[in-house]
Amino acid sequence: MASQQQDLHVACMQLCSSDDVEQNLQTITQQLAQHDTKKLQLLVLPENATLISNNNSIKHQAAQKQSYQYILQTFSQLAKQHKLWLIAGSLLIQDEQHPSKYFNHCPVFSPDGRHVTAYNKIHLFDVDLGNETWQESATISPGGNTEAVVINQNWKVGLSICYDLRFPELYRQYSQQHCNIFTVPAAFTVPTGKAHWDILLKARAIENQSFVLAAGQSGQHADGRTTYGHSKIINPWGEVLAELTDGEGLIGVTLAYDLLQNLKKRMPILEHRRLS
Repeated sequence: MASQQQDLHVACMQLCSSDDVEQNLQTITQQLAQHDTKKLQLLVLPENATLISNNNSIKHQAAQKQSYQYILQTFSQLAKQHKLWLIAGSLLIQDEQHPSKYFNHCPVFSPDGRHVTAYNKIHLFDVDLGNETWQESATISPGGNTEAVVINQNWKVGLSICYDLRFPELYRQYSQQHCNIFTVPAAFTVPTGKAHWDILLKARAIENQSFVLAAGQSGQHADGRTTYGHSKIINPWGEVLAELTDGEGLIGVTLAYDLLQNLKKRMPILEHRRLS
């Protein structure tokens, strides 16, 4: 019984977010209402959970203080209503030092509805894939905060967003803070998703002996992109515990604390590191 009390009940929500903030918030609310959340302790939403749009006017409006404060209030209420930790994917907020740009902002709420911290995406998706070109840095400023989130005495979360997944040094920083869960809200495109999503998630889990909770966008969006989906929850051995390939919905599992401790005891690879 004691070991079960150390376990953590978690879930990832997969969405196909539109260019309508209110509609996206309603979808998130409805998804939670349709599932039994009594045991759920931690929920991760995907990147751009509240808005995917190529309309600059819509993005600008959503990123203004009045708009994003309303979004944060909605997330706070959901966390409190369902009594869970909510890692709310990401939304746009204004970069006050550079008013023409935004932060890709991941807020975190505790079960009592407190907005405890936030992470701004550090690595920006500037790529030319031939048939697709993305220049995230044209409108997004990079963040810099890597503060871990303490769920309880057993569980500590390292926050990241999408393209961050390709930079293992971020997750190593979290590992050095004794994080044993990494969250990866994402909106991976189909070409990069097919090629790298699964293998990168498993690598981050295995090399840091941590659970990975990856919540993705899935489907065709108003900005023209098609996202890959395949939300996953992966254990420190690299095994996929749950997956939703496409469509909207929730996947949930129980993270076993004993499995994590036993693996670290049998294979103390983090103690064998010689380079920092």
